[in-house]
Amino acid sequence: MDTGLMGTRVLITGASGGIGLATAAAFAGEGASLALHYRKQHQPVAALADQLEIEHVLIEADLRREADADRMVDEAVGALGGLEAVVVNAGVWEKRAVAVRDMSLSQWQETMAADLTSAFLTCRAFLRQAPTAPGGPASIVLVASTAALFGEADHADYAAAKSAMAYGLNLSLKNEIVRVTPRGRVNCVCPGWTDTPMASGMVGDEALVRRATATMPLRKVARSEDVAAAIVFLTSERLAGHVSGAVLPVAGGMEGRLLHADV
Repeated sequence: MDTGLMGTRVLITGASGGIGLATAAAFAGEGASLALHYRKQHQPVAALADQLEIEHVLIEADLRREADADRMVDEAVGALGGLEAVVVNAGVWEKRAVAVRDMSLSQWQETMAADLTSAFLTCRAFLRQAPTAPGGPASIVLVASTAALFGEADHADYAAAKSAMAYGLNLSLKNEIVRVTPRGRVNCVCPGWTDTPMASGMVGDEALVRRATATMPLRKVARSEDVAAAIVFLTSERLAGHVSGAVLPVAGGMEGRLLHADV
């Protein structure tokens, strides 16, 4: 199916991670022009860029910093001639299990800065750059997590940041973006367990996979490409032009209750 994304100029933050790389490849397959953000991991996104035959630019930035977020969007607009869409994917997840009673203020603040403040700064910078075609489509897709829907014990910092993205930010911005362009849309995807470097080691641990998928009717770990396909769908005005403010789980039907007993 033709997504209508040929020539659409898309900024992807966190493009060097598993979901970011898959999303970049998916948009490239649709003929979009790409601005690919990274912070520390240059090699993965550079390797992908070497294979791209579409217009693209790589941009390094620390999105916790206001000046960096503004510069990133300015560079993307300058290199591509404008932006119609942004995928807000950059973020962190602290692998250590830390209960709230034991969590340091610095960990809480660092997670909020990396996951929530960076999303705010990215969206603000994008909205300040009005789409080049007046009245044309514009799209923001926020990448949150099923932790936003169900919480995540021992990772309350991450769950709180992602919940704020999926609900407070998403549902507010959908009403604000139309002031910039009447056809602007904002949506959110919430991946569940996904085979990415962030979840490294999980897929090979059968017992862990059984526990992680015990609340899922589709009892499998997602691929990064599954999440990327949902992001492309929500970005496409042709496919999702009347969808705004949606929170789309990409999690095999995950529920907040046990569906399988073999754990």
